[in-house]
Amino acid sequence: MNRVAGLLAVALLAGCGTPQAEQNSDGLSGTVTVFAAASLTETFTKLGKEFEAAHPGVKITFNFGGSSALAQQLSQGAPADVFASASPANLKQVSDITGTPTTFVRNRLQIAVPKGNPGKVAGLADFAKADLKIALCADQVPCGAAAKKAFDAAGVTPQPDTLEQDVKAVLTKVRLGEVDAALVYRTDVKAAGDAVEGIAFPEADKAVNDYPIAPLTKAPNATAAKAFVEFVLSDKGKTTFTEAGFDSP
Repeated sequence: MNRVAGLLAVALLAGCGTPQAEQNSDGLSGTVTVFAAASLTETFTKLGKEFEAAHPGVKITFNFGGSSALAQQLSQGAPADVFASASPANLKQVSDITGTPTTFVRNRLQIAVPKGNPGKVAGLADFAKADLKIALCADQVPCGAAAKKAFDAAGVTPQPDTLEQDVKAVLTKVRLGEVDAALVYRTDVKAAGDAVEGIAFPEADKAVNDYPIAPLTKAPNATAAKAFVEFVLSDKGKTTFTEAGFDSP
């Protein structure tokens, strides 16, 4: 009996010493590297933490930036497991190294002004005023391409003072009071809280962006990458995006 008790004790101790990653019933472990549009920073960071909590053996790391720049990095061989773009066009640039994309949210533009709206900006027409300081995304960035559609729909030729490489850089200009107005996504205005004010405009309906997500075909951690994509597409993900101001596809 003592021998049996001893063997049981050893087995119990061995179980207690098993690494957490090995205890996961789903078998997921390792790092998942996600390249994601800058406008997804807040939502993906939240979902990443929730995914890690549900899968203790997995670590999610993010590379946020302009979708065009991220696509270029991937095409040049940057290692990644998942790509979430703010535009189908940028994901299409790397379609030879990604799986089938799924559109998971939509986003629309909003005028962002510093708190108190010192420039007295009322609509898109004000972006043509030379006396106002204006910030926009560069044309190759999804928020810049969407802005161009909105201006074309409004018949306005903007006079930007600065063109930024991602939407968060544009928003920073507004938060710091360096510009009188900018075009960013309404989700970014919401995420900024009281630091900026948002102004809706009707032409935003003409420039809605679809956001696709796809795993990389040669993802270093393919199983966990697939699981993360599924988590983004889950009801939990949908709720997170809706609360942040995104539209359903």
